Amino acid sequence: MKKQRTWTKWLYWFTFAVAVIVVYKTLDNFTEIQNFLGNIFSVLMPFVLGILLAYLFYIPCRKVESIYHKVKWKWMKKIARKLSVLTVYLIALLIIVIIFNFILPTVSKSIMELVNQLPSYYNYVMQMAENVPENSILSYIPVEEIIENLKNIDFRQFLSMENITNYLKGAFGIVNGIFTTFVTIIVSIYILLERTQILIFLKKLSNAIFKKRASKNIGQYFAKSNEIFFKFIYSQVLDGIIVGIITSIAMLIMGVKYAVLLGFMIGLFNIIPYFGAIIAVVIAGIITWITGGLGQAIWMVVIVTILQQIDANIINPKIVGNSLKISPLLVIFAVTVGGAYFGFLGMFLAVPVIAIIKILVEDYIDYANEKALNQIEK
Repeated sequence: MKKQRTWTKWLYWFTFAVAVIVVYKTLDNFTEIQNFLGNIFSVLMPFVLGILLAYLFYIPCRKVESIYHKVKWKWMKKIARKLSVLTVYLIALLIIVIIFNFILPTVSKSIMELVNQLPSYYNYVMQMAENVPENSILSYIPVEEIIENLKNIDFRQFLSMENITNYLKGAFGIVNGIFTTFVTIIVSIYILLERTQILIFLKKLSNAIFKKRASKNIGQYFAKSNEIFFKFIYSQVLDGIIVGIITSIAMLIMGVKYAVLLGFMIGLFNIIPYFGAIIAVVIAGIITWITGGLGQAIWMVVIVTILQQIDANIINPKIVGNSLKISPLLVIFAVTVGGAYFGFLGMFLAVPVIAIIKILVEDYIDYANEKALNQIEK
């Protein structure tokens, strides 16, 4: 017995020493390991993007497939899945064509016009700053310093089509980009067509690796996570599109300059919970104040705020259905942390991620309390 304990002790310390050496060597060669993993990730990028694209198109394909299954023609039922995938991709292609032909030219034109008008807007703001009374609260704001810093930034060098093209060429490469796009689409199509077989394989793999109860829990949490992500992503994107359209129309009616650009920005920022709507309205208000005067800016802010309240209380709940049931404080925390570490994408995905973590923590607490209660009863 004593020898067994001694052997176990030495095995423990040997394992610990090996782990320390592995961690040390990993940190010592971190740059090489990072480069190696980066190369692997760049090779697998088309497959990763293909999986993400298939994940996003899963629900539309499933719904379209169910419509085809209701058709009386037997031949259509047999190829319902293929037809659903083809239909969804054709709709996506049509949306892309509409965006590139109608929305992006207008937005790009507004951006270039805004950039070209920056010097005159700068002079206008400087005149307003000089006319501010000394005892006004605005006099304590370093307006001149802020504007001078903004003035020194040459926005044209970032927004010119020539430089944007150079950025894209330098970052990805034209040939590599075309190849990645092609492989991504092909991979996503095959995943969508063979999704039933893939799910059956993953279920069998889970049953082979884990115990029956653990495998069942994994399946349940996977289903819950999917539901949360699908519900949140589609609802927020659709809601952002609706908000962008109605705010653009409202600002066009009001005669706000750069109405489509500002509406597009408000719709884009609206997908970020809490912070997005506030930031977008503030930016739009400042731009409208400079381009159309204080009165128009106030009316724009009031009307857009009313539209956002209608969206938050009527449109969004209809789209989302059941809410994620998360405290606003938890949402603000998640968005702040997600934005700090992962940027815009982190702010967008922070809410569904925190919702999943909340479910896991609550289930663990319930399980621990139930286990403790059973031990007390025994």
